Amino acid sequence: MVTRFALMIVPAAADEERADFSDSFRIVDASAPALSVGELSTQRGDGVFESIGVVDGHAQEVEAHVQRLAHSAELCELPAPNLEQWRQAVAVAAAECPKGEAVVKLILSRGVEHGPTPTAWATAAKAGDFTAPRTAGIRVVTLDRGYDIAAAERAPWLLLGAKTLSYAVNMAAVREAHRRGADDAIFLSSDGFVLEAPTASLILRFGDRFVTPAPSGGILHGTTQLSVYEHLAEQGFDAGYAQIPASDLAKADAAWLVSSIRLAAPITAIDDHVLPIDPLTAGLNAFLLSPR
Repeated sequence: MVTRFALMIVPAAADEERADFSDSFRIVDASAPALSVGELSTQRGDGVFESIGVVDGHAQEVEAHVQRLAHSAELCELPAPNLEQWRQAVAVAAAECPKGEAVVKLILSRGVEHGPTPTAWATAAKAGDFTAPRTAGIRVVTLDRGYDIAAAERAPWLLLGAKTLSYAVNMAAVREAHRRGADDAIFLSSDGFVLEAPTASLILRFGDRFVTPAPSGGILHGTTQLSVYEHLAEQGFDAGYAQIPASDLAKADAAWLVSSIRLAAPITAIDDHVLPIDPLTAGLNAFLLSPR
């Protein structure tokens, strides 16, 4: 087993049906150059991606991730990916992951400028240690995202619901959170509604009711959030979606940022509002670490 692994993929047509796509995969040295200088993923961030958690060789929520990859590709007007080919690529990469927690990344780029086909690849690597944020929690600050809640519907070319490679703004927001003494951020719309975190979904608890911002507001629909909601429903809780005014953040009994690799990180403070770590947190992370 290796700690880093890379697999180049020759994208198949979306409607191509066959049982084995292994001849469309090529293992490459993860530390060696593999992309053209004309590659649009690196020049312009013109592509989409997914990060999939892997636990002891088992890739989590694979179907949700490949379906979201296809949705992002559609929004970006990229050729539709062949879902079975990507499922098989995930399986190959996950088999090369080290024991414990790891991450498989899928990337689909528009390719070389004026090129005939997209560029696609998958990588696998050991995940970081997220014990501290899962147990001790994280502090977050709210940041203005710069558009109103209706922007995604009014301006679909902003690609607000796609998981694109253009993450410069997201990373700038995390750096700003650090400058303000926090670990992460929650984006707010310019008209005062809660959106999402730069790399995670937000879940709020109000009594026995759990709420996350509705994905219709240009929010990326989180695969981990969907898994958490299935788990909460099995526990008998009410878990739903809503447009959440920013003023409601101070009314929450508990809150989490959830994502595929960090999993459920309890929020201990939003700006100056302190929150307790909910007793459900340990159970949520135990569930998210179980095969699914």
